[in-house]
Amino acid sequence: MNPNDTIGKVILAGAGPGDPDLVTIKTANYLQQADVVLTDRLVSKVILNRYVRPGALILEVGKQCRRGVSTPQVTINELLVKYAREGKFVVRLKGGDVSFFSNVLDELETLTANGIPYEIVPGVTAASGAAAYAGIPLTARDHATAVRFVTYYKSTIVSDAYWKELAATDDTLVFYMSSETIDALVQHLLDQGIASDKKLAVIEQATTTYQQVYVSGIHEYQDKYKGQTYLSPSLIIIGKVVGLQESFGWFKGSNLREYYFKPLTSTVKSIVPNESAKIYAGRA
Repeated sequence: MNPNDTIGKVILAGAGPGDPDLVTIKTANYLQQADVVLTDRLVSKVILNRYVRPGALILEVGKQCRRGVSTPQVTINELLVKYAREGKFVVRLKGGDVSFFSNVLDELETLTANGIPYEIVPGVTAASGAAAYAGIPLTARDHATAVRFVTYYKSTIVSDAYWKELAATDDTLVFYMSSETIDALVQHLLDQGIASDKKLAVIEQATTTYQQVYVSGIHEYQDKYKGQTYLSPSLIIIGKVVGLQESFGWFKGSNLREYYFKPLTSTVKSIVPNESAKIYAGRA
């Protein structure tokens, strides 16, 4: 790179959990300035249509956990560097908040290693959005004084000792990226003696028009829902606070079980025709 070249800037921004009205003003303002937007799959197309300035390049660089096609993280890192080195103002748009169960560390390390300036803009994370739209106050008085954000997307990620701790705590538990392993998740908690007064909620496609909420006592879950599949993204909340959902659930999604965020059918996809960045598609 020529040392006299002008370096652009990268904005790492959260788009919120689904409802396009939950995007922050700061993120919306940056989208209106962006030359290039690298967007995750779990970002509402309404946000892109509403806020990205005409003429900006939008690249879909989504991931799908364990299924379908996904854009490799190395490709996303390369694209960030490529466009910033061209002097572009780049927004890396992530679903929810940028710091919750995302690959933001890889991107920060890449930007730092290449001397590219950046900014981190928080967003409404899925736990906050899903709980609010389901009517579940995460730390309701006399129900919980703390929240734990956990993930169980593969069998080795949570130790037996930590399952025991999770089963015993009165903290509200919020599991990200765990709907496909929920049967095993519930069994682990039952095996560790979780109390029968704890309830479980699965919030499917939270804050969108297709939101669905499935509630059960933790000890009744297997009889009621074992083997059920949930549409992505789905969030799991476990604790006494889930018992408040019946009284305070205010948002009703449609009864249609359709995808709000469409599954990916290819890797990097450009919304602008003939963009050269398509050459990155499929690179490992």
